[in-house]
Amino acid sequence: MAKKVVIIGASGHGKVVADIVIQSGDQVVGFLDDNPNLGKDFIGFPVLGKIDQFHNYEEYWFVVAIGNALIREKIVTQLYGIRWYTAIHPAATVSDIGVFIGEGTVIMANAVINAGSFIGKHCIINTGAVVEHDNRIEDFVHVSVGVKLAGTVHIGKRTWIGIGASVSNNLSICFDCMIGAGAVIVNNIEEPGTYVGVPAKRKNVNEDTIFS
Repeated sequence: MAKKVVIIGASGHGKVVADIVIQSGDQVVGFLDDNPNLGKDFIGFPVLGKIDQFHNYEEYWFVVAIGNALIREKIVTQLYGIRWYTAIHPAATVSDIGVFIGEGTVIMANAVINAGSFIGKHCIINTGAVVEHDNRIEDFVHVSVGVKLAGTVHIGKRTWIGIGASVSNNLSICFDCMIGAGAVIVNNIEEPGTYVGVPAKRKNVNEDTIFS
């Protein structure tokens, strides 16, 4: 039976998540969003109200379509007693051997999740990203478009890996890191912060210029 899904976040990311829901044979009920400038509908689906009205739709499934990990985590902790929808695009490749994907996670088209990998709750594995064998990705991580994670990589909670970045095998990146677009990680990262370049080094920079 098709699942009926409420999407939190009426934005560009929300559009992609809606498409995954539809492509998976499920139904988009509508969106919840706190943006006061939204109209009554978004991409042809109703805007059901603000996020704190979630309790009016508890019979449905929910997914958070917001890229920012801190905001995503805050919303998840506020929404209690609901069912989380895990959105996996039919065009994603997910191994049948020892893969775990946590609730509320979104895996987009052409992403690859190879054998033995663990993906935590409410993560984003974006379009065309490669998660090689035996990776461990903690909750609320965002792996951006075209990222390549080699084998046995560990990504800490709430870390964002920017577009096209690469992480060499057998490395760990700690929690609350921002990895810049195109960065190449060749050493363990043990301190939260922003890392850019080839090879990546810690920088004090305006994150908006790196990850937007």
